[in-house]
Amino acid sequence: MNDLLQSPATNTGPVECLGQTFSSDQARREHFLRLLAEKLKDPEFRKQDGFPQGTDEAILAMSDPPYYTACPNPWLADFVKHYGKPYDPNEPYRREPLAIDVSVGKTDPIYKAHSYHTKVPHLAIVPSILHYTEPGDIVLDGFAGSGMTGVAAQWCGSAPASYRHEIEMAWKKEGRPAPRWGARRVVLNDLSPAATFIAANYNLPFDVDAFARAGKQLLDELEAEIGWMYETLHSDGKTKGRIEYTVWSEVFTCPECAGEVNFLDEALDEDSKRVRDAFPCPHCGVELTKKKLERLYVSKLDRSTGKTLSTPKREPTLISYRIGKSRYEKKPDADDLSLLAKIETQPLPPEVPVVEFPYADMWEAPRMRDKGITHTHHLFLPRAAQAMGLLWRKANAHPDARTRSMLLFMVEQAIWGLSVLNRYGPTHFSQVNRMLTGVYYVASQHSECSPWYNLGGKLERLTKAFHGYRAGAGVAAISTGTAARLPLPDASIDYIFTDPPFGENFPYAELNFLVEAWHGALTQAKLDAIVDRSKENRAAQKSVDDYRRLMAACFTEYYRVLKPGRWMTVVFSNTQATVWNSLQTAMQEAGFVVANVSALDKQQGSFKAVTTTVAVKQDLVISAYKPNGGLEQRFAERGATQESAWDFVQTHLRQLPVAKIKAGQLEFIAERDPRILFDRMVAWFVRHSAAVPLSSPEFQEGLYQRFPERDGMVFLPEQVAEYDKKRAQMAQAPQMELFVSDERSAIDWLTDFLKRRPSTYQEIHPEFTTQLGAGWKKHEAKPELRALLEDNFLKYDGSGEVPSQIHAYLSSNFKELRGLEKSDPRLITKAKDRWYVPDPNKAQDLEKKREKALLKEFEQYQQHSGRKLKEFRLEVLRTGFKDAWSRKDYQTIIKVAQKIPDEALQEDEKLLLWYDQALTRTEAGS
Repeated sequence: MNDLLQSPATNTGPVECLGQTFSSDQARREHFLRLLAEKLKDPEFRKQDGFPQGTDEAILAMSDPPYYTACPNPWLADFVKHYGKPYDPNEPYRREPLAIDVSVGKTDPIYKAHSYHTKVPHLAIVPSILHYTEPGDIVLDGFAGSGMTGVAAQWCGSAPASYRHEIEMAWKKEGRPAPRWGARRVVLNDLSPAATFIAANYNLPFDVDAFARAGKQLLDELEAEIGWMYETLHSDGKTKGRIEYTVWSEVFTCPECAGEVNFLDEALDEDSKRVRDAFPCPHCGVELTKKKLERLYVSKLDRSTGKTLSTPKREPTLISYRIGKSRYEKKPDADDLSLLAKIETQPLPPEVPVVEFPYADMWEAPRMRDKGITHTHHLFLPRAAQAMGLLWRKANAHPDARTRSMLLFMVEQAIWGLSVLNRYGPTHFSQVNRMLTGVYYVASQHSECSPWYNLGGKLERLTKAFHGYRAGAGVAAISTGTAARLPLPDASIDYIFTDPPFGENFPYAELNFLVEAWHGALTQAKLDAIVDRSKENRAAQKSVDDYRRLMAACFTEYYRVLKPGRWMTVVFSNTQATVWNSLQTAMQEAGFVVANVSALDKQQGSFKAVTTTVAVKQDLVISAYKPNGGLEQRFAERGATQESAWDFVQTHLRQLPVAKIKAGQLEFIAERDPRILFDRMVAWFVRHSAAVPLSSPEFQEGLYQRFPERDGMVFLPEQVAEYDKKRAQMAQAPQMELFVSDERSAIDWLTDFLKRRPSTYQEIHPEFTTQLGAGWKKHEAKPELRALLEDNFLKYDGSGEVPSQIHAYLSSNFKELRGLEKSDPRLITKAKDRWYVPDPNKAQDLEKKREKALLKEFEQYQQHSGRKLKEFRLEVLRTGFKDAWSRKDYQTIIKVAQKIPDEALQEDEKLLLWYDQALTRTEAGS
């Protein structure tokens, strides 16, 4: 067995931890808990960014130091120092970017052992870790969520033989060397204590059999103490059944007769188990729909807060119960109602948190307030509150720390499922955990499940899952705090895999609030990296710009701790181009260089390069690297020179794959496209606050003078032979897809079109028109084809020799024109009025002329007063911003940016880069 994966069951004697030896694991835990308790008393320690809101007792109860703390982990640096290897610039290391299928493994038992709002399955992460690291290397995930990166790092050492064989065969088929198996160490961080608690239980060892016994005992003791609350009489009037769930329905009033209407009683079709669109009032017979009904409210005293609440009236409507193996349903009878009334008189268990929802800072406020919910305990009906309180108390009472933590890991999964968030689904086989994901939504019909119905199967599945995966001792270190400030040394991490927040998709802190209230430790929500425009407290709202700044701070920290020359994989899922651009800009600001962006085509099962925001419709896998120290040092010595630009290109090309083969076909490597290379070079100089030393035409000309080109891609001289060898084995050359969404991409499309086929205006027009489809950017003015051609290309007017580009095309495609001289009248006639791509020297002249015209138009944008510009040319803005940047005129960039809609600014990666850097420089100078 891998030395990192010792079985905890055999580890009953002395244990080693960070260079210290303890008589037992319990002694180790007690020692570090004392040290953590002392640190918690230090006000400066608690002032750290991202420090959770909670008492010392709550944080200590969740923590298992030094491996896990429910606050910033003060032992992360010691962990890395003890287990890691110092950065050695002489150590050879080279990897190509790797794309992964993030949907793999979503049915795996370990993945399903605990739910979380968003997570990448560990089986999807394993190939990346195997590819970029060696056994014993340290992997970091600063947005760890439920800790799947840690599970993947450990799986590299404990994967079964069948899985290893599958990976090895797949890699062999792709021509890659076999992976080196063995567990990697991992550092996990998340802002949420709820998330890191899950991650810790996934990644710290425990005795699975002891947990299984304790879980069964917990449920048995629950039965002995409150089993009577879940009993009901069978139809024979004497046999007792065990309630699985009770269905509650809200009560409404008829708008005609004001009679009470139990919605489920009247609207549910008993045969089809579906809610009817229309149904008669039981009192006056008028036809009703749910929209016509008015919700009935009742007032009652909340004994926990001393306040009177107005809540929707609910009535139990249906009871599902078991006698032996048989299942039955019934309407609640007088005994059932008497039982519920008795339970309602019981005091609220002290374990049930009475915490007010911070609605001023939440976007769920109206929906929750309508249901009379202001505090966490309002989400539980009286019987469910008794059950959850007792479950929490008994789990916390277990004497063994790791077993206790795993019991809470199990029990906390019932919090949402036993609350009124659990919807009734009459057509569903199971009523367990039927809440809507991503929101606090209280439906009109609620399934109040028994704790055994909810947790019985969960205990069995957890036991089975963790028998198949064993976490190792001392493999993971977990911290709770912001990813923008990690207590780690510089250049100490070997690889980063991260799945950052997706902008507007999930309000993580809000969704974790309920579970964290039970633990007594709450997320520092102000640092939650999301876009939130809907909070009642306007000061708490977060814009896309705020999201970008938060992410930039986190990526800057990633950059600091990652070793030079090493890689970061970012998984991103958001359909909004604004958020995608914010993420890309944040990465580039931090210093990372993007080497590949891929999206999985789920129908084809292959990856496609993503080069435009138009294509952001699915999960993206972004591969980026931290340039090695040599490049940075040479840049510091040379400054913003052309030599520095070519040094960057040479270094970047070395990081890119030479050839990609999928399904027997050679793929176009988008990052080797000259246009993408130019964008990467520009971003590099802007990030270093330097003027860009080359124009686009100068860059293109220099590129082809210095580097060999094949199939529209640029290579290093030492790489091209390998590509030629692969190309010779293929039937056809790779093709790059171009998405026309603005003036720049329209010019790029025309360039590619005319390179292949110099054409007349009449030939180009129908082809070009088909490209200007639904993907066109909202505020971008659509250019005239003739203007684009005149500004960027040349037309042969019939005088002089036929240009070489047109001559080559015509002699290759028309038999009657083969072998003719360039001055032949027949060739001239056929070539006349054809547009073609100018050679580099003429292209530079055209570019200068075009830039002059664009800057003149930019002046008009500067002088524009009144409301924001509704329509404009992005090329004008890009040229103007670049010119202002070169003159260090940051105010012009900022002022003009304020004249265009935020959406347009956020959706354009290039504008966003200039604008954000201008803001940064202005703030730094003030």
